[in-house]
Amino acid sequence: MKRRFVQCDVFTSVPARGNGLAVVLDSGGLSDEAMQAFATWTNLAETTFLLPPDDLGADYKVRIFTPAYEMPFAGHPTLGSCAAWLRAGGKPATAGIVRQACGVGIVEIDVSSTVPAFTAPPTTIEPMPAETLETIAAALAIDPGRILRTAILNNGSPRPVLELAGAGEVLALDSARVRWPAFQPIGVIGAHAPGGECDYEVRLLAPSSGMSEDPITGSLNAALAHWLQSQGRLRGPIVLAQGTKIGRVGRVYISTVGNKVLVGGNTQILIEGTLEL
Repeated sequence: MKRRFVQCDVFTSVPARGNGLAVVLDSGGLSDEAMQAFATWTNLAETTFLLPPDDLGADYKVRIFTPAYEMPFAGHPTLGSCAAWLRAGGKPATAGIVRQACGVGIVEIDVSSTVPAFTAPPTTIEPMPAETLETIAAALAIDPGRILRTAILNNGSPRPVLELAGAGEVLALDSARVRWPAFQPIGVIGAHAPGGECDYEVRLLAPSSGMSEDPITGSLNAALAHWLQSQGRLRGPIVLAQGTKIGRVGRVYISTVGNKVLVGGNTQILIEGTLEL
């Protein structure tokens, strides 16, 4: 049957310089196997399928697939699916707030300002085992003295993360030295010098999508924001850059309301049409 379809670019103000997302707006009647097969065919990091909500507190339900498996939550599919739903005429039950049901529950997206932002789901923070740190540092040729902090962050899937001494050191890493499945996806963050456009540089190496690194990862940036908050280092709005090394212009806008962490980003709609599936 014909289904409305959108392809968009998330976490950027420059079309085709963010993180691409395919959105099937009318997904009723599709089997799990059909969703997975189409997500594999698009060959994008994620493809989403929108459905009527099971929970009456949600405006719609989203299912998120990589080319290989389904994910309970991901950041750029959250913002991109929301933008596509609104573009297709969706009206939230509460003005200014879209409530999107997914595998981790209902995620609220504030669409009342120029940059939509979702409420980051809870993140568990655990110490990184010494063996894991040694393996990652050796593989990426990182001087242990340049590693400031480490953790395992989990807001849907566990990720080892390292904070390096600066943004330049993050950008200098060679992503070809780590590959999935030998390595789980590795998050790396480093601060830019004060006074610049962005506060931190972020990379996610060895993603399971088959790319050397993920262009812009909302869920990772959300987890990193919670990590900074837990250390008392998130005292105001910050901007994180991601994708720089691979020619993207990714920008993630972090802010807080009380204890809530908001993760914002722009979405560009590149393709609209119908899909026969």
